[in-house]
Amino acid sequence: MTDAVLGIIGGSGLYDLPGLQNVREERIKSPWGDPSGALRFGDIDGLPIVFLPRHDKGHRLSPTDINYRANIDVMKRAGVTDLISLSACGSYKEELPPGTFVVVDQFVDRTHNRATSFFGTGCVAHVSMAHPTSPRLRMRIAEAAEAEAIPFVRDGTYVCMEGPQFSTLAESLTYKGFGYSVVGMTNLPEAKLAREAELCYATVAMVTDFDCWHQDHDAVTVTDIIRVLTANAEKAARLVGRLARDFPREHEPCPAGSDCALDTAIITAPEARDPELLKKLDAVAGRMLNR
Repeated sequence: MTDAVLGIIGGSGLYDLPGLQNVREERIKSPWGDPSGALRFGDIDGLPIVFLPRHDKGHRLSPTDINYRANIDVMKRAGVTDLISLSACGSYKEELPPGTFVVVDQFVDRTHNRATSFFGTGCVAHVSMAHPTSPRLRMRIAEAAEAEAIPFVRDGTYVCMEGPQFSTLAESLTYKGFGYSVVGMTNLPEAKLAREAELCYATVAMVTDFDCWHQDHDAVTVTDIIRVLTANAEKAARLVGRLARDFPREHEPCPAGSDCALDTAIITAPEARDPELLKKLDAVAGRMLNR
């Protein structure tokens, strides 16, 4: 069995992880470029944890400018087995008010300027994204939220828009009409890349606003979001603390097949593979390529 190592990617307002003990920082190099920042290694109740602020300290990076490939690559190199994203989002549903946590199970991609695959010319792979998050990891998160009395809902669809601008009213009404749950700007590139890297992945979408569809609420502003982020950050710290205390110390195989996503995904014949690309894939695809 493999020892569990929990990775946490902190979104807007989450630039540190309270409760992390025995902390050390390390900058891990990636062949995919610079990650958002240094990784913070530590533990909570003995569970190894690796934390990365997605936007870097001080919120230096916009959603479009984040190097998602480098972020997932360094998490894999750090030994992470299970990866959780804590992210701010807008809500499309009256029953998901600010302060609610949504344990996302599905995504819709509305980005257009992101690198969302480690593979390409010289080594082509097609992984399944039918079930983009790990059911077992979602279950663990839900149990932790219940134990901490944090308002949350199981399952929901996250629309990933390009940004950095907030939605138009037409966009907001359209996605609400489709029955989607929340909107954000970051999580789907992570989910796709985590699947290619054979990491179990889950999203905790922390509602900060009603986007702009709600007739009783003005258009979204950064000021309004920051006000809710402070309260959400405190709940997120409690969630991670409880999750770490109860998390299995041995990695649990993913029912969605995250651990073996590349088993039937790589289609390029060995003799046609690009040696330079293969070097860059050493961490994320080493299990398959080194057979």
